[in-house]
Amino acid sequence: MHAEYGALLDALRGLSWPARRPVRGARAGTHAARLTGSSPEFAEYRPYRQGEDPRRLDWKLLARTDRAYLRITTESATLPTVVIVDASASMAFPARSLGKWRHACMLTLGLLAVAQAAGDPVGVMIAAADGMRALAPSTRRGAVAQAVRVLDALTPSGREPLAPVLARAAAGARVVIISDLLGDAEAVRAHASQRLAAGAEVHVLHVVAEEELELEPALRLALDPEADLPPRAVSASGRAAYARAFAAWREEQARAWRGAGAAYHEVRTGEPAERAVHRIVRSVPAAEAG
Repeated sequence: MHAEYGALLDALRGLSWPARRPVRGARAGTHAARLTGSSPEFAEYRPYRQGEDPRRLDWKLLARTDRAYLRITTESATLPTVVIVDASASMAFPARSLGKWRHACMLTLGLLAVAQAAGDPVGVMIAAADGMRALAPSTRRGAVAQAVRVLDALTPSGREPLAPVLARAAAGARVVIISDLLGDAEAVRAHASQRLAAGAEVHVLHVVAEEELELEPALRLALDPEADLPPRAVSASGRAAYARAFAAWREEQARAWRGAGAAYHEVRTGEPAERAVHRIVRSVPAAEAG
């Protein structure tokens, strides 16, 4: 691994990433879980629904009251974590440093490492121009390193949509979307909203290059790397109008994603990756079972 990767991992040691909601799962882990069955850690009763496993019924309560209820208990479980990374051409900005892409890779490494340290299965899905790359969630020791190798082998290009990738992510997984949201953001949010409505956990890391916030005075031409359009002349008034429009657009993205129930974070390339990861995972309150 690169030296910067090792430094990032050292800075994140001991960091935990609690689930936003109780996790439904049968594999023991560190997150509060919400399961049906019998356990000393009783939480509540829930009416039995036709088709559910009758072995989970509280038979003593049924005998006393003639009512069929399941015992809801609290346990702990693992939470598979999948990071979906945007590898479209706009993520290569600025071209001289691949700033947004390099930051996305660091954020992916950091979040996967924190999740894996808690015993959670981790995986990555990448929307690349020549086809999706996917590593299924795994607890293998080398899962994070393998994800980093796949990312390092890519250079952002094309305009591959993210929505189809999100649609293929494992149900029940904590999903993290790392993107500049300059592609099919509305379609991605529609898919994410369905997951959120079903009780899933979705995080959006909106990667913004410092160079995007205010265009350089020397800039005379602007080119969209994902559109077949000729370069456009940029005037002083055009730079000011761009700054206002870009700020308003970022505010709208934040409102829309948070309104859908996602955990939204704008991450600028000037913010050290370890600081961004700390900020992201510490902003999530630990879920309370029951």
